[in-house]
Parts: sequence; structure tokens; C-alpha cells
Amino acid sequence: MGKVTGFMEAARRTPSRRDAQERINDWQEVYLEWDESDARRQASRCMDCGVPFCNSGCPLGNLIPEFNDFIYHGNWEEAIERLHATNNFPEFTGRICPAPCEASCTLSVNSDPVTIEMIEKQIVEHGWKEGWIKPQPAKNKTDKKVAIVGSGPAGLAAAQQLARAGHTVTVYERNEYIGGLLALGIPEFKLEKEIVERRINQLRSEGVKFRVSTNVGVDVTHEELLEKFDAICLSGGSTVPRDLPVEGRELKGVHFAMEFLTQQNRKLRGAEFGPDENIDIKGKNVVVIGGGDTGADCLGTSHRQGAANIIQMEIMPRPSETRVETNPWPQWPTIFRTSSAHEEGGDRDFNVLTKRFVGDDDGNLKRLECARVEWVKDEETGRFNMNEVPGSEFVIEAEAVFLAMGFLHPQHDGLLDALGVDYDPRGNVAADGSLRTNLDKVFAAGDMQRGQSLVVHAIASGRRAARQIDIFLTGDSRLPTVSGYARPPIMATNSND
Repeated sequence: MGKVTGFMEAARRTPSRRDAQERINDWQEVYLEWDESDARRQASRCMDCGVPFCNSGCPLGNLIPEFNDFIYHGNWEEAIERLHATNNFPEFTGRICPAPCEASCTLSVNSDPVTIEMIEKQIVEHGWKEGWIKPQPAKNKTDKKVAIVGSGPAGLAAAQQLARAGHTVTVYERNEYIGGLLALGIPEFKLEKEIVERRINQLRSEGVKFRVSTNVGVDVTHEELLEKFDAICLSGGSTVPRDLPVEGRELKGVHFAMEFLTQQNRKLRGAEFGPDENIDIKGKNVVVIGGGDTGADCLGTSHRQGAANIIQMEIMPRPSETRVETNPWPQWPTIFRTSSAHEEGGDRDFNVLTKRFVGDDDGNLKRLECARVEWVKDEETGRFNMNEVPGSEFVIEAEAVFLAMGFLHPQHDGLLDALGVDYDPRGNVAADGSLRTNLDKVFAAGDMQRGQSLVVHAIASGRRAARQIDIFLTGDSRLPTVSGYARPPIMATNSND
């Protein structure tokens, strides 16, 4: 324990955000840099608990009290080594993870938790600045070849671990950029793409091969994959979005959230779109349907594109400001949250049911017809049922709508159906305790296997799959186990992340 009285002397403090009206004029990261002394002072609040619930809250099992102690004492190089022992990409989790570790921090019982996420980000950025983070190519190579299908955080984590174990690793990505959701789904103001490229370059230097714009199952057949490689890791995303099949869904101006977010990221990389493809919301009234992080990403992107008015709607009730009795520590707190995008403007509304989209004679969206709902608990089942409130209908004028209601499962058509993998009841790729599918040398990781979840779960899953593949190929593995991933998840994983 770095400082016995640290948690009593220092209040929780996070890095300041740039002025909201300034940052909506660019795509740079919203947070200002932290001073080294701020990080050390925040690290002093860690109590080095006898039972560190933060470790259990983190799917990666990050050694949080240990790196906090190193930071408090100014041992930055030891801190990055300890952080990398469990997490391949702390610069990603330090920016876009909702920090289930902080929800499980013992201080959260009656105070504000340690700023674990921002300390993590500070450690890894310090490591890059000092040149401590270098490629770690395998000293001894095996003759085994592994294919990773999908270059999101799960695929990248699996690829790096397997390459370091000495295997020849090829990552296939059907988009033109490596990184999956990191490259195309997360807005630049939350994760600047040079941060992603920096880590990808490390993987290249460690021997990982990347094939972009390659749709496995089309450009490369499943037979070729099975013949060429000794093991395959399916690590694509949960890419089938939840739709809203109401009247008027086909109108121009109604889009899935990822259509909007991925197009904007491509624009920032220099891509141009014709008038029929371009989603231009400058000066328009925008409605975002879905109250999760993806909806907030649409909100922040809409601000920067110059929307006239933005409303983010959710069919569920507005969460409580604080924990309720049925949601005790160390569970993930289902409370009302405000992101950086909400600080920048726009309205939020809850208990709203969208009944119909209405357009003009040319098929352009003009308004939404909505109604209020209430959630009534069934005393017999304990479930809450949604009832429309009579006479509560209202209209919202809008020329653009983004559907951000989460994802159902991975795309079945193509590779997965061709391979003949089994699916679980939710439509994800079914896998056993070693993440092996019903096919002997085919494994699955990340959202494709788990379902829509968090970046930290994806990295943990990729690391776990890599170890199991290594054991499958060689009979043993020196790759680390993923201690946190094996524990029952403390945080709910079905949010719109």
C-alpha cells in the first residue's frame, strides 16, 4: 500500500475535458493531459485491499493495486510491465472501457472509486513516450500457422499472444482498415486512430501478417482456410444490428448507427462519398434511438457535423442517480450517466416508443410519431412489462434518425454457415470452455462468441483463446491464463457499447 492515508487525503479527480464548445469544432480527443503528479496522487488512494474486488471486476484480472503502488512511488517502468502482464492494449481500455474495475473498487462502498481507468491510460502513454514499449518477437518459432478472422480487439489480442508464442499468424479483415470497431466504429474524439495504428505497427514488427479488404468466405473460401492453417480463431464482431421494423423504416434518412459512425471515420481518413451514399446532417434535426454508448457516439458525431437539433431517446425508464437496493456494490451500477457527448448539447428523453416514421412525397424522412410508455412489474414473474400510456402520442420533427439499439449476433451468411459452426440460443458461435467450436481446429473469441460486449471482454477473450490454441497446437502453453475472465462477470454485458 503506497500511502496508508491516501484515500482519506485525496478526493477522486479525473483529467479535465476540453471546453465543450471548442471541442465540437474538431475531432481531437476530449480529455486534456494529466500531470504526472496528479496520477501519482490518485494512485495513492488505492487501499491495496486484502481482497481486491477491482481484480474480479476487471475481465482481464488486471493487477490494479500493484501498478497503483508502482505509480505512487514513481516506478513507471515497473508499472507498465505489470499492466502489460494482463492487458495487451491498455491505451484502448484506458480510453473506451466503462471501467467495471472502478465499480468494484472497495472505495465505491461509500465513496468515489480510484481513477483506475485514467491511471491505466497515463501509465501506457508514459511507456510509449519513454520508448519502453517495443516489439517482442518470438525467440523461437514453431511450424504452426494460425488464421485470425477479424481484426478487432479480440483478434488483435489473440494474434499478438500467438505470435509471441512463436506461431505464424495471419489476420484477415474484410474492411480496408485494421482494427475492427477500434478503427471504424469508435469516433475519433474518443479514440484517435493514430493510437490504434501505433499498436498495429508493433504487431507487424512481431511478425503478425495482415490481409485487409479480404472477406473470408468470399475472397478466401472456408476450405482454403481449413487446408492452409493449423488452427483458426473466429473473432469477428456482433455485426447484425437490432432493427426497428415500424412503418416508414425504409425512408431516406433512417440509418443504423454504425452506417453513420463508420462513414465519418472513413471521411476523416480521406474517403469521399457520392450524394446517394453520403450521410449529411448539417443543419438537420436528428433523433438517436438508443440510450447506450453507441447512441452517445452518434450524438457527439452529430454535434461535430453541425446538426441543428439532436434528441437521444430510450424506450427504458431514466435510471436512478444513485444505486438502488437491488443493485448493491460490487455489481455494475445501473445509474444515470453523462458522457462527454451529452455535455456538448442535445436533449435526452426516456420511456419513448417510436410508432411510425413519416416522410414526404419523395421518400425523405420528416418526422417521428411517438408515444409514452410505462413499465409495470408483474408480481408473479417479477418481470416488467411495457404498456403504452393512453393519449400520450406526440410528434418529433426530424430529417435524420440513427438506430443505436444494440446488436443481435454475428453475420451467419457466408463464412460461419459455410464452416458449419454451431450457434448458441442467441445466435452467437457456440464454443466450449476452451473456446473451441464444434469443429476440431476452429476456435471463437470476442463478440462473435460472447455476444455484444465491452472492449475489455474482447481482449480477455482473445488472450484466453490464444492460450487454448497454443495448447491445442503444442500440447502446452507458456502464455498466461486470464484470471479475471474465468470469474462470473460482475458487470452486465448487454449494454449498447
